[in-house]
Amino acid sequence: MIDIKKIRDDFEATAAALARRGVEKDTIQKAKDLDARRRSLIAETETLKSRRNSASKEIGAKAKAGEDVSAAKAEVRVIGDRIAAIDGELAQTETELRETMLMIPNIPAPEIPTGPDSSCNKVVRLVGEWHDPSYPIPDHTVIGERLGIFDFPRGVKLTGTGFPIILGQGAKLQRALIQYMLDVHCQQQGYTEMLPPFVVNSDSMTGTGQLPKFAEDLYHCQIDDFWLIPTAEVPVTNYYRDDVFDGVKLPKITPESPVKLTAYTPCFRREAGSAGKMTRGMLRVHQFDKVEMVNFVHPSTSFQQLETLVKEAEAILTGLGLHFRVLQLCSGDMGFSAAKCYDLELWAPGEQQWLEVSSCSCFTDYQARRLNCRFKDADGKTKLVHTLNGSGVALPRLMVALLEQHLQADGSVLLPEAIRPYFGADRLVPVK
Repeated sequence: MIDIKKIRDDFEATAAALARRGVEKDTIQKAKDLDARRRSLIAETETLKSRRNSASKEIGAKAKAGEDVSAAKAEVRVIGDRIAAIDGELAQTETELRETMLMIPNIPAPEIPTGPDSSCNKVVRLVGEWHDPSYPIPDHTVIGERLGIFDFPRGVKLTGTGFPIILGQGAKLQRALIQYMLDVHCQQQGYTEMLPPFVVNSDSMTGTGQLPKFAEDLYHCQIDDFWLIPTAEVPVTNYYRDDVFDGVKLPKITPESPVKLTAYTPCFRREAGSAGKMTRGMLRVHQFDKVEMVNFVHPSTSFQQLETLVKEAEAILTGLGLHFRVLQLCSGDMGFSAAKCYDLELWAPGEQQWLEVSSCSCFTDYQARRLNCRFKDADGKTKLVHTLNGSGVALPRLMVALLEQHLQADGSVLLPEAIRPYFGADRLVPVK
C-alpha cells in the first residue's frame, strides 16, 4: 500500500496523482480523516494513561498518609473506562483505515502516459518484422486441430470452459518452452530458480495486492482459506515477507546487486466478467502455465532495473524469432500495485491482433509495505525494499503466436533453433 504520510503531508499532490488512475478524491479524504482520527485517539489515550499513572501514585501516597482515597479511586475508574472505550474505537478506526488503504492503488510514476484505458498506451518499440506469406494463415485453433495438439471439448467435459487439454507434440512443446525460458533466466540472466507452492494463504494474496480488491477473480478454497495462485508472483514475492535483507541471514541488496528469483507454475484465474472477451481457444483461459521473474531491488535503482527486466523478457521472444512490440501502459491500464508497467505483445497473424504475453512492473515500495519486506542499507538503516516482476513469459498466447508466425505452407510449424534441442525435432507436423 502507499505510505499514509503521503496522504497526510502532501494530500493535494497525492490525490491528483491517484486521480490519474481513476481514484476519487473522496477515497483519499476518507483515508486522511481516518488517519487523523486514529492519531487523535492515540494522543488522547496516552494523555489519559499518564493521568491514570499520576493519580495511582497519588492514591498510594494518600493511603500511606491515612487520607481518604475513595474519590481518587473513582476518578481512576472513570479514566480506565474511557481508555477502554478509546481502545475499542481505536481498533475499529485502524481496521477501517487499513481496509481503505488496501483499496487504494499505487501512485503512478510521473512520466507514464495519462489515460483511462489501453487506447492511451504508448508503443515504445517494435521488434522483428512480419511479412504475410503467400499462403493463408488460419487461426491457432485450426492449426492446432491439424496438428492434433488441442482438445477443447474434452477440457470442458473434465472441468469447464477455459480449461484446455494440450496433447502429444503440443504438450512436449509446452514443456520444452518452459525449460528453455528457465535456462535463459538462470544461465544467462542471473536468476535463481524456485519451485513454490501453487496454493497460498490470504496473507500472501494480500501482500502482493490481489486481496481484497480482486477476490472475485481468484479461486478460493474456503475450508482451508487457501487460494490457487493467479501467478507465481504471489508465492515468490511473499517468500521474503517479514524478512530483512541484511547480508547475513539473507542476501545483501545494494544498487548494484538485486535479488532475482524465477519460477514456473501453473496459474489459475476466474477472469470474472470476461465472458465474450477473446475467450476462443487459447486466447483467454482459466488455467495456464507461466514462467515468472521477481526482483527485490534497492529503491535508488528500481526504475532502472525495470528497464533491465523488460529486456530480459524480450530476450525470450527474440530468441524464438518472434515479431512483437513493447508498450508503456498508461495510468488507467496498469496493474493495481504497479507504479510503472510495460507490456510485451506478440503479433498473431491468424488472429490479426496483438496478444499480451508479458507484463513487467515496478511496484516501488507498495508491495513491500504490505509484505513488511525490508533491507539494511549502507547507512545501517532498515528500509523498505522495492519489488518488480515480469512474465518470462505466459505460455498460451506464446503458443498461439508461435504456431501462427512459424506456420509453413505444408501445414507444419517450423520451430526456432533455440527450442529444437529441448523439443528434439525441428518442427511440429500435421497428424494423418
